[in-house]
Amino acid sequence: MTTPGEHDLATLLATLDPVLHDGVYVFATAPERPPGLTPVFTFNEPEGVTFVVPEGQAEGVFPCRWITLRVHSSLAAVGMLAAITAALTAEGIPCNAVAAYFHDHLFVPPDRAGDTMRVLRQLSANVQAR
Repeated sequence: MTTPGEHDLATLLATLDPVLHDGVYVFATAPERPPGLTPVFTFNEPEGVTFVVPEGQAEGVFPCRWITLRVHSSLAAVGMLAAITAALTAEGIPCNAVAAYFHDHLFVPPDRAGDTMRVLRQLSANVQAR
């Protein structure tokens, strides 16, 4: 079965179209999701529920900025996040990547958000120039 979204790696990288969301977020965990939270990401793990929430909603770790890649990547696409994380690694930028149905999301340290946007735009520009 073919999944919706773009599969071609060159097209994906050329059209990343990253957007940096306002605010700072934190990763937190609890046995279950506490009421009143507005997580942007939730994942159930055997050890507890992981959620990413705006800073101040919960005590958490890894304060980060949230970047959405607006290209509609297929869940079956190969290599996009590998290329992105390799480019970020070359710049020493930590990144937690989350693949959702329509888009991929990156969570990076607040002081590296601008650098991350630069790297993503340069990666796209390099592919477009080929």
